[in-house]
Amino acid sequence: METIKRTKIADLLKSTAYGSTVNVKGWVRTRRGSKQVSFIALNDGSTIHNVQIVVDVEKLGEEFLKPVTTGASISVIGTLVQSQGKGQSVEIQATSIEIYGTADPNLYPLQKKGHSLEFLREIAHLRPRTNTFGAVFRIRHNMAFAIHKFFHDKGFFYFHTPIITASDCEGAGQMFQVTTMNLYDLKKDENGSINYDTDFFGKQASLTVSGQLEGELAATALGQIYTFGPTFRAENSNTPRHLAEFWMIEPEVAFNDILDNMDLAEEFIKYCIQWALDHCMDDIKFLNDMFDKELIERLQGVLKEDFVRLPYTEGIKILEKAVLDGQSFEFPVFWGVDLASEHERYLVENHFKRPVILTDYPKEIKAFYMKQNEDGKTVRAMDVLFPKIGEIIGGSERESDYDKLLTRIEEMDIPMKDMWWYLDTRRFGTVPHAGFGLGFERLLLFVTGMANIRDVIPFPRTPKNAEF
Repeated sequence: METIKRTKIADLLKSTAYGSTVNVKGWVRTRRGSKQVSFIALNDGSTIHNVQIVVDVEKLGEEFLKPVTTGASISVIGTLVQSQGKGQSVEIQATSIEIYGTADPNLYPLQKKGHSLEFLREIAHLRPRTNTFGAVFRIRHNMAFAIHKFFHDKGFFYFHTPIITASDCEGAGQMFQVTTMNLYDLKKDENGSINYDTDFFGKQASLTVSGQLEGELAATALGQIYTFGPTFRAENSNTPRHLAEFWMIEPEVAFNDILDNMDLAEEFIKYCIQWALDHCMDDIKFLNDMFDKELIERLQGVLKEDFVRLPYTEGIKILEKAVLDGQSFEFPVFWGVDLASEHERYLVENHFKRPVILTDYPKEIKAFYMKQNEDGKTVRAMDVLFPKIGEIIGGSERESDYDKLLTRIEEMDIPMKDMWWYLDTRRFGTVPHAGFGLGFERLLLFVTGMANIRDVIPFPRTPKNAEF
């Protein structure tokens, strides 16, 4: 074959260089036609759209074209022409085709028919080749890029916090352990506790559940930082919104209070959604049409209005009144309860009909590092609640007072040996500071309209599932 530089289909579909010779490469979505002419829909992953290849069967030979079936990969050289058919502006009249790899129609599972998302999870190694997952993963890339751009443009520094951590803080039961020890032959001390002296780090080590504490150290030096990396939770949560391995974005800003924190969270999430609408519209439109007819409307709706700022106590009153008015919830509502997603979604979808930032939670249901309010009962926490998702961001102003923080750590029985370095930030030049965490996959659920978090990450890790 003559050597002509390959053009990506995304670029080709915008071209008006009619009559020029082009080369495209990709995977066959479908081939149909008659004895005289064959139509191949080709996709190379650069866009949701296929390019149509028109083939003169006699010229290339019926036998030669037989292996060009759904899933096969080919290289096509031909002439770019204005399309006669509906739905595309250009097509290619093939002069030659090279077959790279065939896909036996009896074995290749992605034949041209609708597949359930459950079935596609079982073949996660092939599902990126479907229109749906091509769209989802292109959007995933764009959201990651938008996050870095947002923070970079605001003068934040991207800070890498450790994946492996030795803090066996609260919630050690929900951490995955990291070890080089032979699990069949664990050495124990006289109390029956595992002896970690001979282990790689010489102490118990785990996969991180958050980079926040280390992020606070960085903020007290660099001013404003963000982390963006994988985090791990060993909770046995088999729900459509939980993963054991997910990605988290955690900005931390010195000299910010809770109000600055809320402003940053709202500006950040609106920026990401605007980016998706500006740069991923073809993919979003496909997901809107196929899965969630209100997706585009919902994305645009979130941008239109300011988020509601609502103290927890007021939120509880609204929910209690709703119960009196006949609204039924699976979980009870009372002051002091940690809200379930049904409560969060009621406030957002039914009561206010826009996103809500819930603030000033009871200190008992929030983490030790949150700044206490003067009332002694609540802390300067904030959760951003979204339609269809519930909580999408959780954050707070941090407790900057050494004595208050120490008291809280002791009240919650957190081992001091793991916290000395964290407390040092309050001993040496402490400052007011605030931050939050956004679960990347929760953002992607919202932007793609997918209903299950397993469908917005390439290879989901959930209880009893670590395939691929």
